[in-house]
Amino acid sequence: MLDVQIFLQAIILNNRLNPVDLKSKSIYKNQLFIGLELVYKNWFGRRLGINEMMKSIETNPVRADITIKVPGSKSYTHRTLIAAALSDGQCRVIDPLRSQDTLLTLAALQQMGIRIDDRKDRFIVHGGGGRFSPVADPIDFHNSGTSMRLFGGLVVLGEGAYTLTGTRRMCERPMQALLDSLTRMGVPARSRNGNGCPPVIIEGGYRQGGETAIDCSISSQYLSALLLIAPCLEQGLTIAVSHGPVSKPYIDMTIDIMTAFGVRLQREDYTRFTVPGGQTYRAGDYPVEPDGSNAGYFWAAAAISGSRVKVSGVSAGSRQGDVGLAEIFGQMGCTVDPAPDGIAVTGGRLRAVEVDMGHMPDVVPTLAVVAAFAQGTTKIHNVRHLRAKECDRLAAVSNELAKMGIETRVHENDLEIVGGAPHGAEIETYDDHRIAMSFAVAGLRVPGVKIMDPGCVEKSFPTYWEVFDRLYKNDVLP
Repeated sequence: MLDVQIFLQAIILNNRLNPVDLKSKSIYKNQLFIGLELVYKNWFGRRLGINEMMKSIETNPVRADITIKVPGSKSYTHRTLIAAALSDGQCRVIDPLRSQDTLLTLAALQQMGIRIDDRKDRFIVHGGGGRFSPVADPIDFHNSGTSMRLFGGLVVLGEGAYTLTGTRRMCERPMQALLDSLTRMGVPARSRNGNGCPPVIIEGGYRQGGETAIDCSISSQYLSALLLIAPCLEQGLTIAVSHGPVSKPYIDMTIDIMTAFGVRLQREDYTRFTVPGGQTYRAGDYPVEPDGSNAGYFWAAAAISGSRVKVSGVSAGSRQGDVGLAEIFGQMGCTVDPAPDGIAVTGGRLRAVEVDMGHMPDVVPTLAVVAAFAQGTTKIHNVRHLRAKECDRLAAVSNELAKMGIETRVHENDLEIVGGAPHGAEIETYDDHRIAMSFAVAGLRVPGVKIMDPGCVEKSFPTYWEVFDRLYKNDVLP
């Protein structure tokens, strides 16, 4: 029987329900679903020994050599679902990531008229040929920035006005650059509150295309949103990148998916992209490779513990930029063994590094935690855009490392971590999955690490705590 009191507390404590949202029936249903999901997580967490509000990390012996499997890539799952929805027939998306963010993308596609069947290890997506149904109610993406930005382009292929909204934090995250680019294409697009952030209102049905420019100094997702819809526009689309882009590998991933679906395009490095119109995304079977960002937590575990951890299915040749974190750990003193069936990292004597992480922003918290154990000062450059993530990640990392006795220095575009001897602390996660998973790794080495709101990992890695516990030796599992 559902515990109604837990349900109500879960909604309140997680800021899932805003009184204003009750004006929208669809948002209320989404919030109700999330609330019920949180009740389930509370019950399931108790079965696993996880308190919904806090998880203590056990400082127990870690296996000397272990192979870990992580779920499908979040970035590839988002893009593959969208490309499949744009296709001309039935697509099988195989081994996708099932997480809060990717299920929000799936639900939004269904809300826009796309039929999607759930077959456990795959989704069967019945493509709409580049057209979508009108949606009268707001589409709520909660705090999924990827969904919000990619759909900011996608709804252009629909009919009527679409309102895209999300959580309080989502409504603080910038969208103006994409709105400006759409406006240059003749698409009516605006921020409802005039601050360049969600809720945003974008008109569908403006399918002409042509030319536009985009500022990608904050996010490359703006460019990905335009690229994904470009083949379905009558005249195609030529896109000039006026600033940036940051996070270049995510652009390569978008183009990788488009090419796999049979789309043709031309590019001039990362400055200009030309996509002919009138093309069709080709229906077929599309497997999703394992998530490089999530692999990083387990390579970090190896770096900190001295063990050898192999993440299966992750390739050094992947378009996922975050796979490059393994090589950075190699520069820090670890041994890296790339193989066709996965990449292994073995911990060593850690030393500081100086690196540009502008194209691997999601693994910066992971690197920062490992840097806390290294000799010297690690300097991380070109990470200004981390301030516009699920939380201000530069501030969050600095604050939480300070609790552990580690000195950091935050500059406008850089982060420095002075390696030392971290101690235990209660880690505030700011409803940010990457803060929770990164700082959990520190608890393998130092006692007293407690992760607040461990359920926030649902956003990208729902089984994280189960996989994490596999690191421990069999006879000392927590």
